[in-house]
Amino acid sequence: MSFPLLTATALAPALGAVATAAVPTARRHIAKWVALGFSLVTVAFAAVVLARFEPGGDRYQLTESRAWIADFGVRYELGVDGIGVAMVALTALIIPFLIGAGWNDADPVKGEKPSGRRWRPTQGFFALILMVEAMVIMSFVATDIFLFYIFFEAMLIPMYFLIGGFGDRAGAVSGAENQARQRAYAAVKFLLYNLAGGLVMLAAVIGLYAATADQLGAGTFSLQAITEARAAGELTFAQNTERLLFLGFFLAFAIKAPLWPLHTWLPNAMGESTAPVAVLITAVVDKVGTFAMLRFCLGLFPEASVWATPVVLALALVSIIYGALLALGQRDIKRLIAYASISHFGFIVMGIFAMTSQGQGGATLYMVSHGFATAVLMLVAGFLIARRGSRLISDYGGVQRPAPVLAGTFLIGGLATLSLPGLAPFVSEFLVLVGTFSRYPVVGIIACAGIVLAALYVLVLYQRTMTGPVREGNEKLPDLRPRELAVVGPLIAVLLFLGVFPKPVLEIIDPAVQHTLSDVGESDPAPEVEAAK
Repeated sequence: MSFPLLTATALAPALGAVATAAVPTARRHIAKWVALGFSLVTVAFAAVVLARFEPGGDRYQLTESRAWIADFGVRYELGVDGIGVAMVALTALIIPFLIGAGWNDADPVKGEKPSGRRWRPTQGFFALILMVEAMVIMSFVATDIFLFYIFFEAMLIPMYFLIGGFGDRAGAVSGAENQARQRAYAAVKFLLYNLAGGLVMLAAVIGLYAATADQLGAGTFSLQAITEARAAGELTFAQNTERLLFLGFFLAFAIKAPLWPLHTWLPNAMGESTAPVAVLITAVVDKVGTFAMLRFCLGLFPEASVWATPVVLALALVSIIYGALLALGQRDIKRLIAYASISHFGFIVMGIFAMTSQGQGGATLYMVSHGFATAVLMLVAGFLIARRGSRLISDYGGVQRPAPVLAGTFLIGGLATLSLPGLAPFVSEFLVLVGTFSRYPVVGIIACAGIVLAALYVLVLYQRTMTGPVREGNEKLPDLRPRELAVVGPLIAVLLFLGVFPKPVLEIIDPAVQHTLSDVGESDPAPEVEAAK
């Protein structure tokens, strides 16, 4: 029996969450090292997954399959394709940096009135982060649809407590009661939006099971079994049935992504969270939505996916322009980054539904590069907010004089966000636009407006916060400390590496993209070039 590598990769952070939560109250500082240690163990497992994955091999590799709830056709089935491997690697690699960035985020605040209970227990904060990591990894490797659904929904619980119980330090002492209300509102809004989408998806999952039971003789939730039966003509859906099932899945994934107009929970959630939790939301958790569109929407419902493409592309375009315009008008640094992420997710969804290899390959690479770019920008913004105690852009100015390294890393994160050539997001955004333009030229041209708007909101943000005369209250802002440099330095290195040499990631992604295109019966458009006379 082969070693269950995928199970071990997801189990490591889950065990780490239990071990971290079990650290005694008096040894609060040890919980941080326990969490960091288990996150590094997860990185090691993910590295082995990456090393053992063969891009030219079977579509799903490192598979595990065991009976679970046999009476209902539910199995414990795991497997990864190239897209899943990239997502597992992103998740595992980014978590240790989030733990390092949030090293002091759950410690008591000086000046808080003493109470009979602990304030934001350190153990709980890091245990919840590790639990989210475990559930996200399981979502990326589960090939049983019911198993995927369980973890897709279960991750909402630790995320709810991270958003509602652990806010940033801006105003943590003064105005704490108002901040607690805002955090509670953001957490409840996040939970209700995603639960609503999950309930609709559950109905679609049950409908899919009923259809397989009717036509195959026994109901199944196996993604591989369903796609193989569809390819062989053993399983067919009536047109309206397939479209309804597709919409049930897509709604849940569009909320998680988030896609306009289902996006409104994200600015609240990111704005009220600590910087590491905000990165966890947009760089890791939200990627489950776009990943699932590729794996489940296109894989299970190819005809319905093609049918819905014009509407989905329109929604993606609105997300790109709308998110960028609202980012341009923000006064809150963290909400600006949140709206920028909505714009970026519009590019990702557009690439997925362009139905070209360049578009889907670029969208998958965009998921990876956006994760690292947002991490740099948001984490440095979090360091800045922790120093000044304010999220308002107007409270800053001239920061580059007292803190030049902080200003420099903030600029790099911003330039990555606007997809500057030489940094990772440029390659992915270029591929998305090329792939979209080759099939939908008008959509590709309109989407380019998002690039211009991104340059505006990033450069205006940098100008207003970092340049010019030093505003009162910013004169003695300390520069980045060694721990903070250790967090953002490697992330910047990844952005530079993937910006100049994305080939290793694309070689892993491309075969999976070709399988996805084959599922929907699409191929790249032939270039229209006039023959020489």
